[in-house]
Amino acid sequence: MEGTSVHRLLALISLLSCSTNQAALTVSPSRSQFFEGDSVSLSCEEDNSSAGWTVRRNTTRGTRTQCGDVRGDSAGSTCTISSLFIEDSGVYWCEWREGAASSSIQLTVTGGSVILQSPVLPVMEGDDVTLSCHTKTAPSNLPAAFYKDGSLIRTEPAGHMTLHHVTSSDEGLYRCSISAHGESPSSSISVSGPIVRSGVFLVSSRERWLSSLESGA
Repeated sequence: MEGTSVHRLLALISLLSCSTNQAALTVSPSRSQFFEGDSVSLSCEEDNSSAGWTVRRNTTRGTRTQCGDVRGDSAGSTCTISSLFIEDSGVYWCEWREGAASSSIQLTVTGGSVILQSPVLPVMEGDDVTLSCHTKTAPSNLPAAFYKDGSLIRTEPAGHMTLHHVTSSDEGLYRCSISAHGESPSSSISVSGPIVRSGVFLVSSRERWLSSLESGA
């Protein structure tokens, strides 16, 4: 009977100690829109190690490749493209050698003169989110008009607009325009709910199990 309990305990510890491999794709500089000719670095980051993860993409060419296969420098879990082309627009994600994949992000490369600087990843509900409208050559504090799903929100004199305490109703496609310079492409903003930290629950459960065993409960 005691042996059975020990085996069950070992099985539980093994189960609680294991976690599903999951990496997050980070982008530097942290934005979803880029001018043609800009550089970008994408990295797969995991809590323990990024080994085994590769940055992959599906671009407007309709090809699913490892980032850096055609142009750029891909080293392990990091990919750097020193000069972006419009054709580099597309979906990027991290892929584990055993088949797992991270959430994907959309990068847009424009040949125009205006971009919208917005969060690459989903933002947390209740956070403040600042959107900025930039031109390729002029100062970044020019008056800019901001739009959501095709409708004008408002015009900001300094080219920055803050969404306060965002909720799911703030989700949508955003773009901006600057007089005499043009308008940016559209980028999607997603809002996510509170993160359930299941790892904390699992560790606490294991500790309670071990404590009850030691006390003879």
